[in-house]
Amino acid sequence: MKTFPMFLQVAGRTVLILGGGEQAAQKCRLLLKTEARITVQAAELDPELSELAARGRIRHDPSAPTAGACAEAAIVFIATGEEARDRELHALAKSVRALVNVVDQPALCDAYTPSIVDRDPLVVAIGSEGNAPILARQVKTRVEEMLEPRLGDLVALAGRLRGAVAEGVPPERRRDFWRWVFTGAPRQRHAAGAEREAARLVKEAIAAGGAPGTQGAGLLSLVPTTADRNHLTLQAVQRLQEADLILYSAEIGTAPLELARRDAARMALDGPLAPADPAAQVAGALAEGARVAVLVTPRSDIARLLAAAGEAQIEHLAGVAA
Repeated sequence: MKTFPMFLQVAGRTVLILGGGEQAAQKCRLLLKTEARITVQAAELDPELSELAARGRIRHDPSAPTAGACAEAAIVFIATGEEARDRELHALAKSVRALVNVVDQPALCDAYTPSIVDRDPLVVAIGSEGNAPILARQVKTRVEEMLEPRLGDLVALAGRLRGAVAEGVPPERRRDFWRWVFTGAPRQRHAAGAEREAARLVKEAIAAGGAPGTQGAGLLSLVPTTADRNHLTLQAVQRLQEADLILYSAEIGTAPLELARRDAARMALDGPLAPADPAAQVAGALAEGARVAVLVTPRSDIARLLAAAGEAQIEHLAGVAA
């Protein structure tokens, strides 16, 4: 990646838009969904921006852009609609090392505006580093279809209940609890329009100390793979993203681990980094209710791991994707 994807905190901060026409209005429409203080700096505003300024939604500054104003902004959007003028303003903003986005000029951008799927507070941003905005919008359409329109309300409910979960659900059961909330009955009922029932199910599970049916031994998933992470099936990727502990061999390497949760523990089965007794550590993790994924090939020796599973559930995933 040439750019690092992240979300910029703009609540209570000034975002500066240089320009008063349609391009500036497009950026305003996006920023109005945030809690940023929006300043539009231009001699004249188009009717849409004028209306927003009259209603107090944005601040209009008719004076000429200055380096000082750029320096104070969280980000500067340059959108005059005139390429030469945009380049002049880019030089002005960069003279004070401001974070800049120049509309339709990727080479002048420090940050790109992604395609956004908005299920506030859940937000999905899709970018192509300015190379293929049409493709990014196509991906956005697919994601829009995946996420039900009112999913953000369930996410907001989860946020309000995080304190109660911290008090009522033991640490070793919380990941399974949240997995159940967003893949089990609460989400299904919420998506069907039964928001109150979904909230009731979540609160009852908190009072019970965890999600229904999640107490006890963990899950050992045997994930067929190769050194090429592109061969993993969708189910395999899901298991890697759910796993608390992932085991891999030197034959496979670490490339498939790039698809796993960043905070998952990783353990080599062989080589200088391997522990003396991987099976014992797997047994301990499963006994605590952890989800363990083992990346296996036809040559993998997993007999000791299977024996260490004890009463834990074991699943054999289908072969690698073609």
